[in-house]
Amino acid sequence: MTTLSPEAANYAWLLDNFVRTVPGAQYTLCVSADGLLMAMSAELDRTSGDQLAAIVSGMSSLTRGAARQLQAGDVRQAIVEMDDLFVFLMSVSDGSVLSVVADATCDVGLVGYEMAMLVARTESILTPQLVSEMRALLPVDGAVRTPVG
Repeated sequence: MTTLSPEAANYAWLLDNFVRTVPGAQYTLCVSADGLLMAMSAELDRTSGDQLAAIVSGMSSLTRGAARQLQAGDVRQAIVEMDDLFVFLMSVSDGSVLSVVADATCDVGLVGYEMAMLVARTESILTPQLVSEMRALLPVDGAVRTPVG
């Protein structure tokens, strides 16, 4: 079994803890600036995580393009409301994106606030080395996620 660095273990734990403690949150994931899945909460399997990362990357690209076209500065967050779910995206300083999928009954303000707190706590540790480590330890289909701790 591969041992996670303390930073990677902490980041993975924070994503899992977000889902456990924020009412309505179903999944969390972090997508790198180049659109690749960096980390995900344990509720997602690798295939679903990769698919959701592609969706988040596309949505992020569209919002950044809109901001450029409208000369509106940087995109801080985006929220998509659907009949049964919300998808939240929040920019991280290194160009990556934190995303949360939450059910339609969630408190949108609370989810946004908790995401901002998570970004503030973790953006300084998202070094290229940590990103590489987290990507290497993502489970492949059918595999159990490496335990945290």
